[in-house]
Amino acid sequence: MGDNQQTITEGQWRKARLIWDYHLMGHELRPADVAIALGSHDLGVAATSAALYHRRLFPTLVFTGGNSPTTKGRFPRGEAVHFREFALELGVPDEAILVEPNAANTGQNIILTRDLLTAAGIAPATVMLVSKPYMERRAFATARKLWPDVDIVCASGPPELDNYVKTIGDAQLVVDMLVGDLQRVLEYPKRGFAIAQDVPEDVLAAYESLIREGFTSRFIS
Repeated sequence: MGDNQQTITEGQWRKARLIWDYHLMGHELRPADVAIALGSHDLGVAATSAALYHRRLFPTLVFTGGNSPTTKGRFPRGEAVHFREFALELGVPDEAILVEPNAANTGQNIILTRDLLTAAGIAPATVMLVSKPYMERRAFATARKLWPDVDIVCASGPPELDNYVKTIGDAQLVVDMLVGDLQRVLEYPKRGFAIAQDVPEDVLAAYESLIREGFTSRFIS
């Protein structure tokens, strides 16, 4: 699971799994009018989007995302551009893909993609959000706040924490990201960025414990 696994105790893994499971929305996949793949450091989002397209779950796929400090080195021409190229390699036809290359955060992913679809004459009733697994809940809460008149279905892969850590190769980083995304789930409604989400007491206790243990590299100020 990566070289950093040795620094994480079994107790910390149990807490991380609680948070991981909370982030997953558990939506049953069903056909959508359009899918929006949220750009990030994780090219697996593009692979998952391509697989879902080949299952004929949507006719149009939007890749959205510019760059962030954590992705500029890996995706110098922007997340959405690189995601599109990978999807083409995986057999998604070019005519099924739209690219939104400017978004710098999840709110902009939603707003700029909505504007792009409007300009293309597409008015979806159902949107599938494809993201990193631990980003499902935050993406859902953001979309419900900024685009409340569409039905949201969340998708990601792989669904198991251990398998995801293997794809990333850095266990410490993944736990930091789990904690950081839960901070955003808690904080962003206060800032008007997302709807509020109920957080079970055991998940909140796991989160607070991991903060005390130093898993905070992905925190926002």
